[in-house]
Amino acid sequence: MTIRVVVADDQEIVRTGLSMILGAQPDIEVVGEAADGRRAVELARRLRPDVCLFDIRMPGLDGIEATRSLAGPAVADPLAVVVITTFDLDEYVYAALRAGARGFLLKNSGAALLSQAVHAAASGDALIAPSITARLLGAFARTGRAMPSVHPVEALTYREEQVLATLARGRTNSEIADELRISLSTVKSHIASLMAKLGARNRVELAMWAYETDRVQPADRPPNRRTFG
Repeated sequence: MTIRVVVADDQEIVRTGLSMILGAQPDIEVVGEAADGRRAVELARRLRPDVCLFDIRMPGLDGIEATRSLAGPAVADPLAVVVITTFDLDEYVYAALRAGARGFLLKNSGAALLSQAVHAAASGDALIAPSITARLLGAFARTGRAMPSVHPVEALTYREEQVLATLARGRTNSEIADELRISLSTVKSHIASLMAKLGARNRVELAMWAYETDRVQPADRPPNRRTFG
């Protein structure tokens, strides 16, 4: 299946480069480009791509607001957005993921990680740049609670608690299955149940909630994990 992508960056040379990198992948097609946030939102709403790749600093409407418009809590049918930036700032990470982004990359992350992030977002997972993953949930804790009033609609089972804590340490589904000695399908089932009980839309929100409710201790936090997918 071909992954359809809209790319938005106010610098033409960067936008063209990103499009060329993604277009070189056999299963990715860039279906639209935009030089500002408003145009990016218009294109995304019209084309309904599988993934939107947005720069943070854009004229008219920045990447955070563009993300919130397409993937925020109030959006009934959210699109997958990956935010990409030159600036390695915790507040950008926090704002992007709270706005609904499924990934956060630096522009120097390289072609391989860019492709991985797009594939992860298209499949419903979230990938974060290696250089900021270790700081990610600490930034949430310092800036404030992202899900202050969320309580499970049902109590979590013992196994769901295990899966949640392992997921919050940055493990992939396969790694969770190996660590807990359960099948991959069982992991996916538990994650789906966790999302339903917590009203979370993706794995990042599950990880945030796990840290905010002290289900993951500081010593358990990932040293330099790359993905929540």
